[in-house]
Amino acid sequence: MNKNNADTAFFGQPKGLSTLFFTEMWERFSYYGMRAILLFYMYYAISKGGLGMSQVTAASIMSIYGSLVYLSTLVGGWLSDRVWGSRKTVFYGGVLIMLGHIVLALPAGETALYISIALIVVGTGLLKPNVSDMVGGLYDLEDRRREAGFSIFVFGINLGSFLAPWLVPWAAQVFGFHIFGNEMNFHAGFSLAAIGMFFGLVQYVLGGKKYLSTNSLTPSDPIDKGDLLNIIKWVVIGVVVIAFVLGIMASVGQLNVDNVITLLTILAIALPIYYFVAMLRSSKVDKVERSRVKAYIPLFFAAAIFWGIEESGSVVLAIFAAQRTVLHIGSWHFAAANFQSLNPLFIMILTPVFVALWDKWKKQPSAPEKFATGLVFAGLSYMWMALPGILFGTSGRVSPFWLVGSWFLVEIAEMLISPIGLSITTKLAPNAFRSQMMSMWFMADATGQAINAQIVKFYSTGTEVQYFMAVGVVSVVFAIIMFFLVKKINILMEGVK
Repeated sequence: MNKNNADTAFFGQPKGLSTLFFTEMWERFSYYGMRAILLFYMYYAISKGGLGMSQVTAASIMSIYGSLVYLSTLVGGWLSDRVWGSRKTVFYGGVLIMLGHIVLALPAGETALYISIALIVVGTGLLKPNVSDMVGGLYDLEDRRREAGFSIFVFGINLGSFLAPWLVPWAAQVFGFHIFGNEMNFHAGFSLAAIGMFFGLVQYVLGGKKYLSTNSLTPSDPIDKGDLLNIIKWVVIGVVVIAFVLGIMASVGQLNVDNVITLLTILAIALPIYYFVAMLRSSKVDKVERSRVKAYIPLFFAAAIFWGIEESGSVVLAIFAAQRTVLHIGSWHFAAANFQSLNPLFIMILTPVFVALWDKWKKQPSAPEKFATGLVFAGLSYMWMALPGILFGTSGRVSPFWLVGSWFLVEIAEMLISPIGLSITTKLAPNAFRSQMMSMWFMADATGQAINAQIVKFYSTGTEVQYFMAVGVVSVVFAIIMFFLVKKINILMEGVK
């Protein structure tokens, strides 16, 4: 019997949950606090404390940044399972994230920006998948507290994500205006994000020694020396190939930010194609499992479209908030970055509603039907944002409630797709590819954001209506196709519901 079954010190849960709760809360605080102001930092004029990039380039960087974060979880999961164990992997990730925010807090221009992105991408990839894995390790499989424990953990994620878009922009404004005499001091905001991650690490180290399982100190499937040397060889070859490609681009005068983003977009699209082909052609996958993998393909496409829209909150909707939204309600004034808190706020509000709905709904829709319905809501969230421009033109500012409505719609979509997607991914996974199939779920987000990195180049105030309508219509059209394919997908799922 797991000794944690008798441990009820944290709201009836094992004490170790408090350690992981606050670690992830502070990590999400630092990450979403940084994202809340990063776009503005990149395209604000140098005289306003920014880097003076074009809005198009800044938006593309934001999107590909998010894509790389999710791609890096593939490496983080592998290093935990085969080399370091989850406890060390999470710690190394937290350190890299903190260093990334510290670098961004330094007034060192674009060089610091790219170094910071690299550090935070790798750090988040190491930390994010393995913290969740350790939460599961707190419970026996038959422990009835497991789902409640994950619910508390997810609440911590959203709590940090909700607070950060208020506190980090506040720090940037207060220090910028009162101390530096500027409209904003972005580096002060990034410093607060670094401090948040530091608190998370302190909590993790002190609590981890007392309350986390010693199993997390060792890899679950340690790699032998021969395999490790082979992996290192292929990593070196990969680095050499990348360096060669970049060198060729530099020699012909094509090594620039836009072209690098395009290469990364191709990578984010190619990786899931490779994984699907590998699973479908593998001799380790039997006929029934192969059918289930085929059923997952349209669900993957649907998820990529959804995440492309959902993750645009820190890009396209952030630009809309800054340039097209009235930033006050009566005498209450707020910052454009504060709108980033709507995502976690609506998740916290809607989650218990949908948990109760699924619990009481006897003959509820199948997973493909839920995905299709979610895509309808995601598309409507964008089509809703086209209405202000249609009704009032695109030259002035409009009510902040347009953004509130859009976020509400897309979070309904998230309730229909995100938790359902996690569940159905585990059910459809072939036995020989269980970990890789879970990685596919993260890659759907990475692919959606990578495609965003290309299409956000077409967004501006002048193209606002056409942009929102086009993306919204694509989502709704794919939803309609999904509805027609529901019966076929259910057959391919071979008994999985």
